[in-house]
Amino acid sequence: MNKAPHVLGLIYDYLDKPRSKNDQRDKLRFLVEKLNLGALCDLLECKRWDVIVSTHFLPAEIIASLRNKKKIRTPQMTVTTDFETHRLWVNQPCDHYTTATEEGAAYLEHWGVPGEDVSVTGIPIHPIFSQEKDPAACMKRQGIKGGRPVLLQLAGGFGVGPIQQIFEALCSVEIPIELIVVTGKNAALKKKLDAAKFPARHRVTILGFTDQMDELMAAADLVVTKPGGLTTSEALARGCAMGIVNPIPGQESRNSDFLLEHGCAIKINNVATLAMKIERLLTDDGRLDALKRNASKRARPRAAFDVVSKAMELAGSTMPV
Repeated sequence: MNKAPHVLGLIYDYLDKPRSKNDQRDKLRFLVEKLNLGALCDLLECKRWDVIVSTHFLPAEIIASLRNKKKIRTPQMTVTTDFETHRLWVNQPCDHYTTATEEGAAYLEHWGVPGEDVSVTGIPIHPIFSQEKDPAACMKRQGIKGGRPVLLQLAGGFGVGPIQQIFEALCSVEIPIELIVVTGKNAALKKKLDAAKFPARHRVTILGFTDQMDELMAAADLVVTKPGGLTTSEALARGCAMGIVNPIPGQESRNSDFLLEHGCAIKINNVATLAMKIERLLTDDGRLDALKRNASKRARPRAAFDVVSKAMELAGSTMPV
């Protein structure tokens, strides 16, 4: 992902192509994966579960194999976590699929999934994002002074990618900004940015891992981030405009396409042009507001509740969610 992201993109696209019935490539990949998942198979077979919900194609594939071999009979549900779907998500038998978008659902149907077995719920995120938050109150609680554009730079949970270069580019923006950088679990990166110099015109806060993302997003005018499915779903739920930087070819580039198509984000192809594009956006209130409105239109903050409701149905439960 760090050294050769385009190779990852090539593999992603290659695996999204049709396979003949006699093709051995998927079988070989599956056998290699299964050798490492003996403990999971034992867990699945050790008792009678009510329902199994997978948010990744690999366990869904294992479960489908066990069901085909009559080793388990548990209903399963596959929850896709990007704005588009992929051939590898289709693992029959599967009782139900949920997708982020109508397009994602249509693509599953293209691969043979019955339309009635797919629900468009959005990508499930933490329930706190379904609660309305007052931006001013969030700013106060998070120690954000305001009075100037508030930018939130995200690095993902593990803090990978050209984070320091992006930080330096944001610091070169001529307009005074308040910049909050979240470095995730990358302690070395946080230490490096803590020691970094920045122009006196800016206010800068460096955070490590945080569970306050919902309030930070509520306070932000612009989120600068890679377009992972969960992060962008959280940003949409808070009505955030986004600046997409350095998407990983494959699922992230497709997520980027979705956000751009619906007018929720701008895309920054090179760190060298980041400051210029950010300045243009921050000085165009109409465009920035439009991005925020479009983000709110695409938000599905209760996706997790809808996913759980469907899972309860499969489990034969009428428990309210």
